Amino acid sequence: MQNPINEEIASRRTFAIISHPDAGKTTITEKLLYFGGAIRDAGTVKGKKSGKFATSDWMEIEKQRGISVTSSVMQFDYQGKRVNILDTPGHEDFSEDTYRTLMAVDAAVMMVDVARGIEPQTIKLFKVCRMRGIPIFTFINKMDRQGKEPLDLMEELEEVLGIESYAMNWPIGMGKEFLGIYDRFNNRIEQVRAEGDDRFLELDEDGGLLESHPMMETSYYQQTLEDVLLLNEAGNDFDEERIAKGELTPVFFGSALTSFGVQTFLETFLQFAPPPQPRMTKDETEVSPQSKEFSGFIFKIQANMNPAHRDRIAFVRIVSGAFERGMTVSVPRISRTFKLTQTTQFLADDRETVNEAVAGDIIGLHDTGNYQIGDTIIGGKSSFTFDALPQFTPELFVRVTAKNVMKSKHFHKGILQLVQEGAIQYYRTLHTEEVLLGAVGQLQFEVFEHRMKNEYNVEVHMENLGSKVARWIENESDVKESMAGQRAMLVKDRYEKLVFLFENEFAMRWFHDKNPDINLYSLL
Repeated sequence: MQNPINEEIASRRTFAIISHPDAGKTTITEKLLYFGGAIRDAGTVKGKKSGKFATSDWMEIEKQRGISVTSSVMQFDYQGKRVNILDTPGHEDFSEDTYRTLMAVDAAVMMVDVARGIEPQTIKLFKVCRMRGIPIFTFINKMDRQGKEPLDLMEELEEVLGIESYAMNWPIGMGKEFLGIYDRFNNRIEQVRAEGDDRFLELDEDGGLLESHPMMETSYYQQTLEDVLLLNEAGNDFDEERIAKGELTPVFFGSALTSFGVQTFLETFLQFAPPPQPRMTKDETEVSPQSKEFSGFIFKIQANMNPAHRDRIAFVRIVSGAFERGMTVSVPRISRTFKLTQTTQFLADDRETVNEAVAGDIIGLHDTGNYQIGDTIIGGKSSFTFDALPQFTPELFVRVTAKNVMKSKHFHKGILQLVQEGAIQYYRTLHTEEVLLGAVGQLQFEVFEHRMKNEYNVEVHMENLGSKVARWIENESDVKESMAGQRAMLVKDRYEKLVFLFENEFAMRWFHDKNPDINLYSLL
């Protein structure tokens, strides 16, 4: 008889939804929550006129601009599975947050806009999933609009992303003439704008409709039969093992906005998405989800999810064992132990105290500044550290000051708390102690400015320093301040490590020629 905890672990499905901005990622998250019974009414991202916003977009700036700029965590139960969805920001300026989130999931759902096909941000995120070898399920969205031909999209998947595909279903028409989907996997046709028993039409042994139906008279139905015949004869075979390795992506067509095809997708996805997977430590030991010892890692820190309490939540992906509220854990990085009494689980910004959780779940720990992104947390006597999470080398820099010097204390507190989240990086000049911020994209600075004003009541002045080439130093003891100059600024990061900010690649090469013994390196 299987251990009850192992049964619980086997029921977990933890995945992220990735896409280029505006492909419908947050919308499908809402619909999955709706079908999972977690919410009564699915909001939309651009819900400003109706006052109805997406559940997963909880931050004020997200509601104002109609974009997702943070990774939200949501959980619900469906058909015996405990589903953990991580809705990630699609905007490329927040790709670092998304990359780290992808380290905490066992599968990914890739949203593709039928009209736009494979877009740049999708390619970047796909590569991270491919690097990890996690299963990727593709949902081609917005079939209620005109777009590219389905066969062209399948070809694009294979040519642009280099992954083979298997169409789980096939659209019958498109745009205003979108009649439904031909469900290859369940051997049925699912009709648009049909409810109850009328929604599904059975197919016969030859793949045609079992009973007479007006759809049979349309050219779209005939075209679909031809396409499906082609897929059956010349397309890839369905292969569960290759899906699990991330070598074959199952493709679903539908419309997240109208909910069409979403429930069928969810049910099929949960059938083939993997349960929690093992994770490697830095010394290349594999930690199994079924290990009795509790362990996990922090992949995200979010300040002020509850602005009234100025709180900080550290998001933990549980890797092994079971969590119980009140348990004591150790953090190897700082050789300290903590009693976990204030713990939460989420539906975006709605949360409840969690007393128990198992491998695969995401829990939030109340943080007073002890945790860092990437920290390993262990509930037993072992001491190990999971593989490091990616950190990006920033490309854009600003000098930031408080407009009101009387608010200096709030200014420094706000900056240090927001920096802990990992989207922006903190630097200061060596003697003048001026604060510099680095980021991958400009939007991160806009979000920072907005949050400083709204969450810390501090207006900031930001002086744009433009793009810089940031490089850390392996042999810091050999660095002399005289090596710095106008084209090579020397600063310290938040960990007190020295960093050169070069004006451009040419300035960095010139520095290297003059100082060949100084070993420079970058982050990701």
